[in-house]
Amino acid sequence: MAKNLNSVTFTVLLLVLMVASTEILKIEADRRTNSRCLPRGCTNPVFSEECGPEPFTGSNNDCCHCCIAKYGKKSVCKGVVEGSAKHCHCYKESV
Repeated sequence: MAKNLNSVTFTVLLLVLMVASTEILKIEADRRTNSRCLPRGCTNPVFSEECGPEPFTGSNNDCCHCCIAKYGKKSVCKGVVEGSAKHCHCYKESV
């Protein structure tokens, strides 16, 4: 009985560690990619357009990349998932 309990405990511990490390890696990857999408940001942002499907299921970083792909890097200073309907909003720099 003790042998089975040890095996179950070890298996559960292994699964918990695997899930935790996967989440840590995912968070670290998001952090790295977040810094790549328009690191300069906006000084004075103004709403420009929407991008992607509704509701937008991706992260702010995904939204930012969607905005750049659709409207160009010069036309966008940030992309943010906003609102209760989860829309991807693209912002440009106010002139």
